[in-house]
Amino acid sequence: MLNLTIVVPVKNEATNLWACLDAIGAEFAERVVVIDSNSNDSTCQIARDWGAEVFHFKWNGLFPKKRNWFLQEHTPTTRWVMFLDADEFLSPAFKQELAHTLPQSELSGYWLRYSVYFLGKELKYGYPLDKLALFRVGTAEYERVEEDQWSSLDMEIHEHPIVQGLVGKIKSKIDHRDMRSVSHYVSKHNEYSSWEARRFVAQPLANAKQDFTLKQRVKYALVESPFAGIVYFCGAYIAMRGFLDGSRGLAFALLKASYFTQIYCKIRELRAKDESNGQDLS
Repeated sequence: MLNLTIVVPVKNEATNLWACLDAIGAEFAERVVVIDSNSNDSTCQIARDWGAEVFHFKWNGLFPKKRNWFLQEHTPTTRWVMFLDADEFLSPAFKQELAHTLPQSELSGYWLRYSVYFLGKELKYGYPLDKLALFRVGTAEYERVEEDQWSSLDMEIHEHPIVQGLVGKIKSKIDHRDMRSVSHYVSKHNEYSSWEARRFVAQPLANAKQDFTLKQRVKYALVESPFAGIVYFCGAYIAMRGFLDGSRGLAFALLKASYFTQIYCKIRELRAKDESNGQDLS
């Protein structure tokens, strides 16, 4: 059993949660914790029936959000902590690699790699989905973004974990089995793009760039440009061979390109509104 706490933040995840917990297994990690945001389905009962610890989180619209709240208010006593979404399932290969890696590791954190599903099937090409979701307790927190109640997202979505120390990679993938509809995908990315734009306008990123990866630095260097979506599309569809996924690869690249274009447009819109308000005040 690994000296590890696995944390699953949830809200109305009755459909996925049991399978997610079952994939972890009762003998893999010392602690499995579910943090619930006022679910109105059977999510909490499922977590308890499986044997997970359940914490309840109610966000007040300010810092901290769900993951940082857990790290600060319920700091794990294990050496490692990993955050896992309810639609992410640990594969046998991932668990085997983690069991081999963590006991002898001297690193502070690990990037994890995930499968990507779109229109019911896994995409084999395009940009990989990576998240820094596993780190040594006490070495990391998610970056502080002062939202002042301009977002309804109670969990860190695009806030980046800031890890003190060296970071490695786990090669085996976690199965990210997101099978929700295209309508849900579009709706969530509309919400995410609004958050990205507001965050960019409200809080300059220059002071945090030293903590970003190359991909993150490129993203934020381009986000103020109308070419951001085009650059993403060329990278995902051509350089990363998204075209080999056929029509699904093309549609996915176009949707993601549209997402970056939305961020650019919303930044322009917010700045124009701020300028107009400033003129009115004067």
